[in-house]
Amino acid sequence: MRSHVTTPMEDGSVPKEILYIINATICVNMKQNQNCVGNSRPDLGFLYWKWKPSECNLPRFDPNTFLQLISNKHVAFVGDSLSRNHIESLLSMLTTVTKPNGFSHQGSTRWVLPSHNATLSFYWSPFLVQVGKGFGSNGHDCVVPRALVFSSVFYWDDKVIGCQNNSVSNCTKDIGFYSPIRRILVNLLTNLKTALNSIIKKKVKKGNGIDVIVRTYSPSHFEGAWDKGVFVQRLSLIERGKDNLKEKMLRSEGFSLKKWKGLRQGPKNWERLRKAGNFKGFTLEVLDITKLALLRPDGHPGAFMNPFPFAKGVPKHVQNDCVHWCLPGPIDTWNEIFLEMMKNMAQKQLVRSEE
Repeated sequence: MRSHVTTPMEDGSVPKEILYIINATICVNMKQNQNCVGNSRPDLGFLYWKWKPSECNLPRFDPNTFLQLISNKHVAFVGDSLSRNHIESLLSMLTTVTKPNGFSHQGSTRWVLPSHNATLSFYWSPFLVQVGKGFGSNGHDCVVPRALVFSSVFYWDDKVIGCQNNSVSNCTKDIGFYSPIRRILVNLLTNLKTALNSIIKKKVKKGNGIDVIVRTYSPSHFEGAWDKGVFVQRLSLIERGKDNLKEKMLRSEGFSLKKWKGLRQGPKNWERLRKAGNFKGFTLEVLDITKLALLRPDGHPGAFMNPFPFAKGVPKHVQNDCVHWCLPGPIDTWNEIFLEMMKNMAQKQLVRSEE
């Protein structure tokens, strides 16, 4: 197995380099609305940039190494459509060396990799938790996989909680810029902790090991209404310090590695219980992709979420997707970092087994 990167990878820059290994013609798991090149996107500059961490070099994704790491294991992604976008990127890169067999199974979509007796699955769960129901209480799969990749994002219920410098009839409370975003972050982290506690109760305390990876927030890059105009996205990278609103939002949202590491504080007795053997084999890591995603507005499908959107001229309204990511595209970098994390966790498990 190749050596693994141990330095932080969430801070860095985006120098120019040809990177992507996905071949859209052989990737049956790629959705049409993510196949930007196949949908006639004319500018291919988004394919020529690679994330460069500040303190190390990030190796290219090696599908064979990843397959070795998940041999005889089940790895599940839990979240919303961006989580599915993430696993589809992974599957597309694995397809270069193997053929995943996909099928639906009790509320999830699964892909079996016969060459390594491995399974990848996706569970649709945008809120991560459901009030009043335990995991598996509605007939879904009760078997917690060996590794879980959690992610979530902001969802709104149309309730006005306040406003900022804006006089509207149903809002009289000025709550400023930061307050609602902090509130969202607290609720999101609460849901994540609830999900983690459930995993510990269902699996870890029974002596079963599990690796949990929490992926951070992936910003959208809408520059206007999603169905107005030809493009609602930038076709170039964001330079640090030259997009004040985005930088301000990134700082205020607190989606830095430092904030997400607060998850590890979980119940105060986690570390004590782990040392006592109750949490044997439990690891929790943070896949921090927020900064690298923020700098890549060029990597979304935009108008090319649909095939040949301008074949009959420029329509008055054009659907745009500036949330999900093209395949191939910047989202493939998430899996390069994910692979390095998997290497690190495998090494830690080896050390623990020898203690």
